[in-house]
Amino acid sequence: MNIHNGSLYWPTTTAPFTPNMLYEKLDLYDTVIVGSGMSGSLTALALAEAGLSVAVLDKRALGTGSTSANTGLLQYSNDIMLHELIEQIGELEAVRFYQLCYEAVDDIEKTVNRLHIDADFIRRPSICYASDEKDVEKIKTEYATLQKYGLPCDYYEQKDIKEKFPFSKLGALVTFNDAEVNPLKFVQALLKKVESMGVHLFPYVEVQDVFNVEDHLELRTSGQTFHAKHIIYTTGYETTPVGNRIGADINRSYVFVSNPIEDLSDWYKRALIWETKRPYLYIRTTVDGRIIAGGLDEDIPEAPVSDELIMKRANNLLHQTMKLFPNYDLKIDYAYAASFGESNDNLPFIGEHPTKNNHYYLLGYGGNGTVYSMLGSQILRDLITEKRNEDAEIVELHRKYGVT
Repeated sequence: MNIHNGSLYWPTTTAPFTPNMLYEKLDLYDTVIVGSGMSGSLTALALAEAGLSVAVLDKRALGTGSTSANTGLLQYSNDIMLHELIEQIGELEAVRFYQLCYEAVDDIEKTVNRLHIDADFIRRPSICYASDEKDVEKIKTEYATLQKYGLPCDYYEQKDIKEKFPFSKLGALVTFNDAEVNPLKFVQALLKKVESMGVHLFPYVEVQDVFNVEDHLELRTSGQTFHAKHIIYTTGYETTPVGNRIGADINRSYVFVSNPIEDLSDWYKRALIWETKRPYLYIRTTVDGRIIAGGLDEDIPEAPVSDELIMKRANNLLHQTMKLFPNYDLKIDYAYAASFGESNDNLPFIGEHPTKNNHYYLLGYGGNGTVYSMLGSQILRDLITEKRNEDAEIVELHRKYGVT
């Protein structure tokens, strides 16, 4: 499956990562993780710090799947607003899920700091503007809901937006303590760290099937056979080797990355920007002053191979961005398309398979995938080490949507 095509920006910001490979495969691992992206690397860290023996397998070079196309926006708000999620799953679980997302952004920062990772992690506010007049009341309702439960936010009237940005909108919800990150630098640093802790990394190894053998699992791969007590699928938007997704759609989105802009002073705190309409436009900056803009989602799972189509969509995104920032001399330096997943209930899939013992999943579907990876790694650590986690039920697979 082509999960991205086009010219990617993040790989130009860091050298490729190659594992040491000077270790012998264990006869039996506590856990094998399938996938070396954001979810796989964070889970490997959580399990290694818990004292477990871990191997990470990936059919590609490490960290070169969806991570290379991740736009690196870290927000506690989700594609489904809190007041809508309360209507869907109830107040207690919806509010707790939002709190988990807020805490996960903090946990990412703590991980960056304690491991001394250079991942261009920068705290930013987010602004979600009303795309049209009918959405103004919607974001006012969300503002009141977030305030009620102590989540840091503000509401900007039209005059406030005009003071802080070179564009005008009828209203906007502002959330605080969000962040941006270079996802590829982050994942590479995590993989280097876990390898130094004894985690074994195996690129270009594709898991083909998994069998129960006495008291453990046997993994048949494109290369060696592996044995493990547990397996975790962190395969992102790829088809999992075992199990079928229920209630999830794989779509594709487009992104362009601009030339460096010398003066971004009229962009309030270089806030992360998105909007209320669906599919939405999302925009951020980079440490070297570029603008990343994405959107134009299509209900097609594979990234297009046509460079002409990718550039056509990129020019559309460029036009939308220039409407917001007409004073910038914007050009397209990089343009690509990438697959992404969305669950029908707007929650990630995290937990043990409902009928296959010791098969676990961390599939962070939605626009908040990195945040889901962080909170999911902690839930799976607790489940595998048999520590009670009261939040696991919110995102468990054994619900109307999940994995069968």
